[in-house]
Amino acid sequence: MSEQLPNNEPIQEPPPEEPSIFSISSRTAAVLLVFTLVFTALMAATYFATKPAIEESARAEKMKLIGEVLPAGNYDNDLLADGVTLPPIAALGLDDESTAYRARKNGQPVATVFEAAAPDGYSGRIGLLLAVDAGGRLLAMRVTQHKETPGLGDYIDPKKDKNKTSPWIDQFKAKSLEIVSPEQWKVKKDGGVFDAHAGATISARAVTNASGRALAWAVDHQVKLFAMPAGGRLKE
Repeated sequence: MSEQLPNNEPIQEPPPEEPSIFSISSRTAAVLLVFTLVFTALMAATYFATKPAIEESARAEKMKLIGEVLPAGNYDNDLLADGVTLPPIAALGLDDESTAYRARKNGQPVATVFEAAAPDGYSGRIGLLLAVDAGGRLLAMRVTQHKETPGLGDYIDPKKDKNKTSPWIDQFKAKSLEIVSPEQWKVKKDGGVFDAHAGATISARAVTNASGRALAWAVDHQVKLFAMPAGGRLKE
């Protein structure tokens, strides 16, 4: 039974206080903070759990690409651990830093694997990967990135070359500047010795010229590169 005033009127209890905007905001902020912390912890746990697999996958992809220009049987060191950082180098057509990997066998220099680029492809930049042995021979070269016209200029990439038995790019194998002079390191249309497909000379010219510049740079720097400690940075 409710209490009554002397005149028999019931006593009215004050209405319950409504939560203030400040208290509502505080609770919302606290919930969001807890959610953020839990989400961040889960993301961090996922990252650290998957990081080894991601790194191993990236390593395997890199070794697969390197294996196309330098088979694993040619060296016995950990190639990816025996790299040196290269600054941007105009002769290689590179505007950013890159890595040169040194291959050794029984402690002796075997070859250097490094990137280069032809900036003047028909449709823009053409990325290259080269292996040059300690004697100055271009062991092999592969196109790693390009936008050349499908079915016309993309034969520079052996994956797109219709001639699977003798891809266009294989003509550079085992060539050196002693075998082919810098003046002759051009496509035949320009007075050089390398073939190009009729109607699609620009792509071949870009790769040929870039490979000649890259080979000359490698020959000039090979001794210096092998003398550097792993993880070092070349100073031009």
